[in-house]
Amino acid sequence: MTFVEVDVERLVAELETLRSENEQLRVALESRVVIEQAKGILAERFFLTPDNAFQALRRASRSERRKLHDVALEIVGSTRTPVAVVHELQHGDRRREA
Repeated sequence: MTFVEVDVERLVAELETLRSENEQLRVALESRVVIEQAKGILAERFFLTPDNAFQALRRASRSERRKLHDVALEIVGSTRTPVAVVHELQHGDRRREA
């Protein structure tokens, strides 16, 4: 194998790595956008700070064993708040105090 062939193989491998990383970052960014939208919706619906809205979203995600992104999509895609999120908003603070 010549030096040029080795160099081309290395570049092709690096290109594939960069494409994969780019796709992962794109998916993460899209997921983050939906989560931020859901935080804003919860904050508006329930008069919460963004941090408190995120905590409720996170607790609901954990309690239902669902991805945070999936719960956020449900919030963004509907005028109804998922039952698990409402439950966390109503009872989440009491459980932490106990």
